[in-house]
Amino acid sequence: MPIRIPDTLPAFETLVHEGVRVMTETMAVRQDIRPLQIGLLNLMPNKIKTEVQFARLIGASPLQVELTLVRVGGHKAKNTSEEHLLAFYQTWEEVKDRKFDGFIITGAPVENLAYEEVTYWNEMQQIFDWTETNVHSTMNVCWGAMAAIYHFHKVPKHALKEKAFGVYRHRNLSPASVYLNGFSDDFQVPVSRWTEVRRRDIEKHPDLEILMESDEMGVCLVHEKRGNRLYMFNHVEYDSTSLGDEYFRDVNSGVPIKMPHDYFPHNDPTLTPLNRWRSHAHLLFGNWINEIYQTTPYDLQEIGVDRR
Repeated sequence: MPIRIPDTLPAFETLVHEGVRVMTETMAVRQDIRPLQIGLLNLMPNKIKTEVQFARLIGASPLQVELTLVRVGGHKAKNTSEEHLLAFYQTWEEVKDRKFDGFIITGAPVENLAYEEVTYWNEMQQIFDWTETNVHSTMNVCWGAMAAIYHFHKVPKHALKEKAFGVYRHRNLSPASVYLNGFSDDFQVPVSRWTEVRRRDIEKHPDLEILMESDEMGVCLVHEKRGNRLYMFNHVEYDSTSLGDEYFRDVNSGVPIKMPHDYFPHNDPTLTPLNRWRSHAHLLFGNWINEIYQTTPYDLQEIGVDRR
């Protein structure tokens, strides 16, 4: 089954052009099944680009998924029009009485701030607590993952001397994990961050299991069984051009930045990068959605009941 999103969302035409199965709201109501309810809390500045990236991965599932776009109410977006936000987004306050099978919390460009200095941190804390009772499984990404693992376990983030930036080899540490079903022993993952969480801090918490790791970039993916949460510290969802867009943005702005590691062919920024992580990105999200489908209650109102 395809992903169900509003017919007029800009991502709709992009996904159709890429061959992703997209279902209109009109078609969806004809099917007598319960679609999986997945929310996307989009904290990224370019919300439209981020919508496409995650909708592409969710839409590859054989299950019908209804995607709800969510934003924090305590922060005004500077790079997305108010018309787009009003047309397609709901604030967390507007959805907090709902239950979701899955919920994605994206990264945000606030890495160099202490969590408590982020203007919407109080709302983020409420959202993290809310996921324990209203969400069956949460996928936290990049800053969203660092913020979540700090909120729930006080695992700190550490500033890096220079930006971790490029495409790096990662190792599959748990081939038997349902989330890594079909993964090869090693694979490529895009990395773009100024901070990191460290293995020794995670290992203090026996309920946290490290699933992916890089010799150069450290911990990539962590699973928490009790809370049914995933913490993805890198960017498997990135487009082929995302790292290049960040690189040229900084170069044109005069911001000191190294060329992304192992990204441009022959380290030549005039050449088109090859996407070497797409298949594993689809595998990860497909495995996540399948695990949600296998374990979530049919009655949405039963979600979170056993965690209270």
